[in-house]
Amino acid sequence: MNCTIRYKERRHYKYTLFEDYPIQTDLRPPHAISTRFIDLDLDGLLTIKKNYAWDGASGAFDTKNIMWGSLVHDALYQLMREELISLEKREDVDWLLREICLEDGMSRIRADWVYHGVDIFGASSAKPDLLHAP
Repeated sequence: MNCTIRYKERRHYKYTLFEDYPIQTDLRPPHAISTRFIDLDLDGLLTIKKNYAWDGASGAFDTKNIMWGSLVHDALYQLMREELISLEKREDVDWLLREICLEDGMSRIRADWVYHGVDIFGASSAKPDLLHAP
């Protein structure tokens, strides 16, 4: 009998998505990913599903022009933490956050600041966090 369980410590979340949100990315996983709240297909279509919860912009103010980027960034970091996409994709995910922020009207200076912040300080948030017992 397998007596090992997999579990996670929970974080406090500030926001909940009220409808599915699809976005095309350049990420191409080796196989389609489907979780309760996040799908990523072979062509890079990321769908964040209704009721997904995230904590907004860590280390930055939660302004309207960072919310969309923080949603996508948090979902993709979650896939890295759950070992469903490679940590090698972290730089691409961080750059996507910058690009979304720019598209959403953020100044280039602030978008660069956000990008460098996650580039420098984001590694621990992407690190796999599945726990095993016993």
